[in-house]
Amino acid sequence: MIALLERFCKVIEIVAGLLLLAVTILIVASTIGRYLFTWPIPDAFDFSRLMIAACIMWGFASVGYRGGHIKVDLFVEMMPPRVRRYVDIFAWGVLLFFVVLLTWQMSERVLSAMRSNEATFDLRISVWPLMALIWVGTAVTIVTVMVRLYLIITGRGELQHSETKELREEN
Repeated sequence: MIALLERFCKVIEIVAGLLLLAVTILIVASTIGRYLFTWPIPDAFDFSRLMIAACIMWGFASVGYRGGHIKVDLFVEMMPPRVRRYVDIFAWGVLLFFVVLLTWQMSERVLSAMRSNEATFDLRISVWPLMALIWVGTAVTIVTVMVRLYLIITGRGELQHSETKELREEN
């Protein structure tokens, strides 16, 4: 099961990386066009801001599983490993709650863009497909956070490498 989850997370990271590559190429090409030829790529700003948001959400999905985000654990480090596990369960539960809210709000935003025919500034291209890509990233984040929470609750997943070792030594 863990191997399947690792492959799933690898696919998520590839999607985020490809999005980052695409936005980098778009920004560099538009900048070169603007400064060398006085002709930027139309709608480069609109596409780049939406693709950066999609990249962030897909990256967030990877963090949702791997747990490599920044955390302040000054007091938690002083707690015994078992209590730390309960704190992690609570923290991941709160994160799951907010990710569900974010996904719900993003779905409302996608539907709003579809209904209003929101489009890019220059070429009037509909933006809802890129917004839907952002929404899919938030929806995948729900899955990855739920999986991580499940693994922490059942003790089959690692909290952090050092924390897992301490828990094994305590038992």
